Amino acid sequence: MTIYAWRGRNSLGELIQGELDAVSEDAVADQLLSLGLAPVHIAPAPQVQTRENWWEQLKRRSIVIEDVLIFSRQMYTLNKAGVPILRAFAGLQSSTDKPAMVDVLKDVRASLDQGRDMATSLARHPKVFGPFYVAMVRVGEMTGKLTEVFLRLAEHLEFERDTRARIKQAMRYPSFVVIAMLIAIVIINLFVLPVFAKVFAGFNTQLPLITRGLLGFSGWMITWWPALLALGAALVVGLRAYLQNPEGRYNWDRRKLNLPIVGPIILKATLARFARSFALSSQAGVPLVQALAVVAQTVDNAYIASRIEQMRAGIERGESISRCAAATGVFTPVVLQMMTVGEETGELDALLFEIAEMYERDTDYAIKGLSSAIEPVLLVFIGVLVLLLALGVFLPLWNLGQAAMGRGGG
Repeated sequence: MTIYAWRGRNSLGELIQGELDAVSEDAVADQLLSLGLAPVHIAPAPQVQTRENWWEQLKRRSIVIEDVLIFSRQMYTLNKAGVPILRAFAGLQSSTDKPAMVDVLKDVRASLDQGRDMATSLARHPKVFGPFYVAMVRVGEMTGKLTEVFLRLAEHLEFERDTRARIKQAMRYPSFVVIAMLIAIVIINLFVLPVFAKVFAGFNTQLPLITRGLLGFSGWMITWWPALLALGAALVVGLRAYLQNPEGRYNWDRRKLNLPIVGPIILKATLARFARSFALSSQAGVPLVQALAVVAQTVDNAYIASRIEQMRAGIERGESISRCAAATGVFTPVVLQMMTVGEETGELDALLFEIAEMYERDTDYAIKGLSSAIEPVLLVFIGVLVLLLALGVFLPLWNLGQAAMGRGGG
């Protein structure tokens, strides 16, 4: 690919210039004509070596789910309006203000210009377009339903975004409380309790057990705080390495489904994602075995993915979907009954969407009650912490006052 500098005139006769990345001057001319511009001059642009400094790279925003959602909506609108693919990508590239997304669109457009299909071009960026997204686009190209596929993908991504946003909103207050508590514990142990320790040292009497425990823990933190920081960093690095290991990721994904309060929410959200992805794939005409193989990569949970692979293996052996789903042990009886009815009536796609909506409603209700379920636990923990600190600090002072009053009265 070569960058060409071009000049052309629009329908009003105005002179416009710019640069395009293409394989030849003829390709540049074709793109300009498709944009309604009459080429005047096309020549290779002078090579200028530019490198972003470290600050520019640090400020460079990465591509998030909202960017892919907007791209899907725009592609649906452009395809529905009958805009050619190359012209659509050229327009999106010029109207996008995020450099990272511009680079992706530029590379996809260049790949399309070389004769590749859209699915293959999008697959060149797996961190932006996942396996499910690429598979759905490929099915849309094969069946001629690319416009509908982009609409379905936009709806799917919107659900993903809304679910994540609701979970973050529900966890924001508990997270702030936990972080504030940890900061308070560190400040009290490193700066407050050492002052009281000097005061208590002049009492020349045995301190209460709670006070001795608090002062001992404070002294231990002051002595070993460098080791504690190193241990914390080592735990973070070790945890990340453990989660990157397939076996570690599987074990963690299985255990987090059994966590109190949040475990059922994670399970319902994951199954809602599975049901909607499976419904979209089946509705688009993807064979069941291939659809389950792709959907297993979209649930973002290694344990549930293994159960979906188990379903796929059962279907390959000729078993029914409902029987394979029952063998996984993750679906409720109501959902299994709906799958059975869908197979018997041939309306599996519609009932899978119903299942997805049911899990989404359950997830929404559970997320709304998440804060109210966590707040009592936090209040109890804070109350116990404050009580221990109050007793540990004020009991010696109370004992000293009692002793002084006793001596004064004698």
